Amino acid sequence: MKKSIITELKYSNTNTYLIEGCIGTVLFDTGWTGTFSAFCNTLGDNKKRIQDINYILISHFHPDHMGIAQEIADYGPVIVITDFQKNYVHSSDGILTKDSKKRFEPIIDDNLKIISVTNSRAFLKSVGINGELIDTPGHSDDSISLLLDEGFLFVGDLNPLYELELHKGTQIEESWNKLLSCKPNMIFYGHAKPTILNEEISETQKESDMYGLVSQIMRYIDRGFSLEKIKKKTGADFVFIEDVNRMYLTHQDVGVQGILDRIEIKNR
Repeated sequence: MKKSIITELKYSNTNTYLIEGCIGTVLFDTGWTGTFSAFCNTLGDNKKRIQDINYILISHFHPDHMGIAQEIADYGPVIVITDFQKNYVHSSDGILTKDSKKRFEPIIDDNLKIISVTNSRAFLKSVGINGELIDTPGHSDDSISLLLDEGFLFVGDLNPLYELELHKGTQIEESWNKLLSCKPNMIFYGHAKPTILNEEISETQKESDMYGLVSQIMRYIDRGFSLEKIKKKTGADFVFIEDVNRMYLTHQDVGVQGILDRIEIKNR
């Protein structure tokens, strides 16, 4: 079976991906309500059509990942969920319907295709993709990740790998340990840039990533961004952003390394 073709669709604050197998195509995640036109335009820019999409997978049912799922499904693609996601499909409906300026279509339950993670490999093979879905709670209880046999891993909003040290002993660490045991070679995030993995991530690389993240957060603070907006921009854990913000604003002339040192002391 030939390798899958991955196309990142850049049209909203959420990273969404088209995954083309040798038989069909899967869309992983969608954006907020109000982004459907931008979605269609971006498809056209990539010489794709909605009719080319067979299925939609949603990493979790937060507004920025499922907001236009039904609008897309109206044109033919089928929304696929895992059995443990059933109770979460409408968890964001109340939030999305509050914005009267943006059209929101709730997902139609009767049209859903429901599978289990244990038979996800057979489902993916039906569209010519070798891989599986994995339940990865931590960011939310309904979170799933998609792992292709060729090493591509799509994790939605699972906290980025460079934050792993901040989540020792949590579901986030358990989910990452499960995923890393499968030896992925490239990670596609919901809000951070894709990351290429070596067989082993060095401590030096981890420190470099954290230094860059803190530096980026500090720049956004200087520009007056809200903490929520910084989270959307960086994909970083909200508690981590709060810590950086507090230390940056309460310690005069503190630098990136000073903040990292204080965070390390706090987490000991």
